[in-house]
Order: sequence, then C-alpha cells, then structure tokens
Amino acid sequence: MSIISKYKILTQAKDSFSKAEYKTALEKFAQVLQSYPNSKEAYNGVILSEMAMSGESGAEALFDYYEILKEEDKEQADNIMSAILKDMDGSLEKLGQVFAQPLRERLELEDGILYSDFKALLDDGADFRETFENIMFSTRVIISEKEDFIDFLERLIEHDFTEMALTYLENALSIFPSDKLLRRLLKKLAKGRVIEN
Repeated sequence: MSIISKYKILTQAKDSFSKAEYKTALEKFAQVLQSYPNSKEAYNGVILSEMAMSGESGAEALFDYYEILKEEDKEQADNIMSAILKDMDGSLEKLGQVFAQPLRERLELEDGILYSDFKALLDDGADFRETFENIMFSTRVIISEKEDFIDFLERLIEHDFTEMALTYLENALSIFPSDKLLRRLLKKLAKGRVIEN
C-alpha cells in the first residue's frame, strides 16, 4: 500500500463511519493498520468502528470529538484519543478480536507500560506522583481491565490529579452511563471539588 492510498483509504474509512457504515469503516481502518501497524489514526478508527457496531452509545460522539481535535493538532489528537480508548473497559479486547491476536501480543507492539507493571513499581515503594509524571512525559499507561481503570482513577483522585481524573470519568461515563462504580467515583470527585472551592 503506498502512502497515497493509505490516506485515501483512511478518508474512505472516515466517510463510511460518518454514514454509519461501521462494518465498511472497520474493514478499511483494519486494512490500513495491517500495512501500517503504527498508525494511531487507523488503530483508533478500528476501536471506534467496533464500538459503534456493538451498539455502544458514545462511539459516534467520540469519533466527532476526534475529528475536531485533529483539526487543531493531529498528533496530539491521536494521542488523546488513544489514551481515552485504552482506558475504556473492553476496548483492547475488541481490537484483539478484530485481528485474532492475543491481547498481550498486541500490547507489546504499543508504546506504553501495562498498568500491572505500573502498579508493581508502586508496590515496590515508588511514589505515585513522581512515577506517574515521569511516565506521562515519556510513554503512557495501558489499561485493559475495568478494575485497573477504577484503581487508576482512585489513585489520580487521591494524588490530586483531579482534572485528569474528571476527564477520564466523563469519557468513560459517555460510553457506560449506568456504571455504578464510575458514578460513585464521579460523586467522590465532585465532593472533593466542592470542599476545595
């Protein structure tokens, strides 16, 4: 696949998604990703298409948000959307199913640290704030389990990363609006913000 056809197929994939032709969009994003495994845009498109095909509300809104972000800064938009999608319950498993590839193998291709490895650092006595800030500037934390996502949010709140925690929560709740654990965390975060003000 040449560079020109890569962008042509990405454009076709986005057009298909916009027309709610999610299966076609998924196939086209996957086609790009197979030839360009480091394409974050294709990677994010596969996950969003799979979410939309599964009937998850919020996939279309996330896609629109992603397109708006790309108008301002494409690379930053790719990173932001990758972070949002990686933190959502089940997204990585869905991507693994699309390529019939074990999750762990897929993660090894990604630029990041697994949350279990991040927690191991903390269990060995590392300071959360310092460790997390170092990781934020050099790589990203990859979360694939809901329990880990909840734990991560609780640690963000506990260590005063409230704005970041709120962003993750709002995005997760747009996909899983009735999740009780996420709602409980949002209330906890809201109480903390009222006390601060």
